[in-house]
Amino acid sequence: MAATPLVHVVDDDDAVRDSLAVMLESAGFAVRTYGSATALLAATMGTIGCVVTDVRMPEMDGLELQRRLAETGPPLPVIVMTGHGDVPIAVEAMRAGAADFLEKPFDDEQLLASVRRAIAASERARDETEAAADIAARLTSLTPKEREVLDKLVQGLPNKTIAYDLGSSPRTVEVHRARVMEKMGARSLPELVRMTITVSGGGLAKPSRR
Repeated sequence: MAATPLVHVVDDDDAVRDSLAVMLESAGFAVRTYGSATALLAATMGTIGCVVTDVRMPEMDGLELQRRLAETGPPLPVIVMTGHGDVPIAVEAMRAGAADFLEKPFDDEQLLASVRRAIAASERARDETEAAADIAARLTSLTPKEREVLDKLVQGLPNKTIAYDLGSSPRTVEVHRARVMEKMGARSLPELVRMTITVSGGGLAKPSRR
């Protein structure tokens, strides 16, 4: 079953926190509230959702919370709420990776639209992470020779050149290529290249030893 997206609301003002929770829940979101940044960091947050945090709080402000989440917490998008005159702080938050900032007072639709975008981004990130893990698992199923052929294919080399480089026949390379395509679940060479780059960042891991 897919994880339920959670909106984590962090604000030291009880009234603001409760008001945001009621509004978000009435729009169909699952919400958890926290009276401080440290309370959020101590909680189990899940992998899908977003964080809505006030920027000015005692003990730990929203910017520090954002930094802590980036370092140790789940990769959830952060929406920063700022008071009048705090726009420079919000800009700093955006530069540090915040998904959005909202200047108080904001209307309900502004927040709801921001939360929807953040959750959509969170779900995309989850899907991309799962897809990359699946591709990485498929790569480990390749034999060392198949990985060598894959490396050459991703470099854009034709079968004849690969055969020459590996001291094999073009027919042998074709067989390895077909097995690589089958194991990776790739329907075309461009798809195979895209899949490999997805998990390698442009480079390839070392062939498995087996």
